[in-house]
Amino acid sequence: METKYSIVMQALFGVIFHFIGGFASGSFYIPYKKVKGWAWESYWIVGGVFSWLIVPPLAAWLTIPDFVEIIHKTDGGILLLTFFFGLLWGIGGLTYGLGVRYLGVSLGSSIILGLCSVFGALVPSIYYDFFPSPGKDTFTLLRSSSWGIMVLAGLLVCIFGIIVCGRAGMLKDKELKNMEHKPEFRIGLGLIVSIVSGLLSACFAFGIDAGKDMAHQANLIWKTANPSQGAFLFQNNVTYVVILWGGLATNLFWCVLLNIRNKTIGDYTNRKTPLIRNYIFSALAGTTWFLQFFFYGMGESRLGNGPSSWILHMAFIILIANVWGVVLKEWKGVSRKTYATIYGGIFLIILSILIVGYGNYLR
Repeated sequence: METKYSIVMQALFGVIFHFIGGFASGSFYIPYKKVKGWAWESYWIVGGVFSWLIVPPLAAWLTIPDFVEIIHKTDGGILLLTFFFGLLWGIGGLTYGLGVRYLGVSLGSSIILGLCSVFGALVPSIYYDFFPSPGKDTFTLLRSSSWGIMVLAGLLVCIFGIIVCGRAGMLKDKELKNMEHKPEFRIGLGLIVSIVSGLLSACFAFGIDAGKDMAHQANLIWKTANPSQGAFLFQNNVTYVVILWGGLATNLFWCVLLNIRNKTIGDYTNRKTPLIRNYIFSALAGTTWFLQFFFYGMGESRLGNGPSSWILHMAFIILIANVWGVVLKEWKGVSRKTYATIYGGIFLIILSILIVGYGNYLR
């Protein structure tokens, strides 16, 4: 029987794992800034090949040696649904890159991931109200339990923090219009692609739920070999492989289309650019991106609560992305009022993390 201490420690490690994953996701775009002479679509898909095709099977093989057999034995309908959510998520990931490009790391990530946290946390819970599944947290359970109400309260605080960050972006846009040499910042187009990205990026959470049978099989194999151990930390790694096939398909199609339309297909062999450097930094960005879900799976296995895990993961990414935005001086030249607004948004996001963490403690 688990003691209160062991439960607290599991929750603590879950939060730590989510923080590491959030740091990876909030930082992955930084290496792309070191790529020189390539169009956006070129370095985005090179990084994507690593994050969606190369690294996930490698991580699965290192942690789940039988992952290929698990996928082979999984029902075709489950694989198709998991892949489909990966396709939709791929569109969200694609527009995420554009949102960050036009709004900056801090503001773009805040708006995109704020919407992603809302839909990724609530939609599965509402779905399980209509289609119950053992071990799944329903929205009815969340709103009828003390810990669930605390989690929902944390989500509301997170949403309010996103609104404040968005307000800071509006102030920044107004102030930058008065600057003679302003950076690439397009608030209208950036908001449109960010909203699309936020809605569709939540499909990753749906893909994890759709492919849960694969994770359960990986956990069963682990428990058989290690009967005295807890839940398998890396059980979701097999599910990621299938989800990310869908993400690769969407992004590869679009980026190749842009390469052809923009006549940038020659970027990959253009000796006038630092090719080795560009490939290294693109690969680093892609690998760093995948690490977010590597640690997300570890955090979820410890917290055992999908909605809380998703909220924590998104909130940590938003927090780290905003810190990077300050470090990279994306807010350089703005007024004290705008600075205060963005810092207020970051504070609210930190507060939401603490509230969700306390909700897990009450569970």
